[in-house]
Amino acid sequence: MLTALIDLLGEELVSLLCGLAVGCAFGFFAQRSRFCLRAATVEFARGYGGPRLAVWLLTFASALLGTQALVAMGLLDVSEARQLAQQGSISGAMIGGTLFGCGMILARGCASRLLVLSANGNLRALLSGLIFAVTAQSAYHGLLSPLREWLTNLWLVDGGPSRDIMGLFGGGTPEKLGFGMLWFLAGLAAVSKFQVGPKILRAAVPAGAAVAAGWLLTYQLGQSSFSPVPLKSLTFSGPSAELLMQVLAGTQLKPGFDLGIIPGVFIGSFVAAALARELNLEGFSDGRGMRRYLIGAVLMGFGAMLAGGCAVGAGVTGASVFALTAWIVLGGMWLGAALTDFVVDRWLFAARSAPIPLQSVAPPSAATSS
Repeated sequence: MLTALIDLLGEELVSLLCGLAVGCAFGFFAQRSRFCLRAATVEFARGYGGPRLAVWLLTFASALLGTQALVAMGLLDVSEARQLAQQGSISGAMIGGTLFGCGMILARGCASRLLVLSANGNLRALLSGLIFAVTAQSAYHGLLSPLREWLTNLWLVDGGPSRDIMGLFGGGTPEKLGFGMLWFLAGLAAVSKFQVGPKILRAAVPAGAAVAAGWLLTYQLGQSSFSPVPLKSLTFSGPSAELLMQVLAGTQLKPGFDLGIIPGVFIGSFVAAALARELNLEGFSDGRGMRRYLIGAVLMGFGAMLAGGCAVGAGVTGASVFALTAWIVLGGMWLGAALTDFVVDRWLFAARSAPIPLQSVAPPSAATSS
């Protein structure tokens, strides 16, 4: 089927349409399932589970199990994926993942969640997403790129077997498939324990499956095309930066899978919100909240480019192929999010909202009391 489409439309356009389709599917089901890594980490960090943690677990497990099932069936070969084949950075994964986790707590959402909310009318998420894209572009090719390169080069790891975390422990495809099944069972158990509704359950699995679909489509495109097609799936940091440059500078980008992801997710989320009558314009309530969102967006943008991906690009897509650095990034995100939630939202916020002791209140003056 892809071969016929390529003959009819050309390789670049078909690749763009595949990215658009995968993005639409993910955006639609992410909006319906309320998939959000930030919310999951907050529930976990505060010592209680909840529906957001269950949704994240099931979505993550669906991506992991779906990808490894395709590999086991011989339909997919991920050995040439960038996350495995190319040189990686342990230092970038550790520092970038932690910065991203801090940022998503401050911005109240990761890059994918901000895009989903933007399509629903959330202007806070829209502005934060734009700042995220600007910072990501700056870290990739602009003012922040020297700092990113310096941090990246602190601890490098060669591509190939040394980037396969399961392979380092002697595991192969059967072990990866079994590990994915354990994650999926854990997700189902969490869904049952926290009484997640069937509608959300039916949306969480397809949201994760969109990652596996992205791997499969780009792999099949590579098999059907005369020119090389990079093996990839969902990610948001690189595509958002590229799309921003296309809009601002009119740079001539080749149509491809990445260029379809951002508009695809936006369209899918918009359609889902429109069908559910959840479109609603929202803005900032005060200057303090705006500063918080913008600082978070900057941390996420720089952290994502340093880590080699965002909460979906590294934390789900990269982890689904057992890339060593992706699992380190994911751990850093959870750690950074937990620390930031404790310091900012529980400690500082609690300190600000604590009642003032009576003895510290000065007695009213005569002029005031009269």
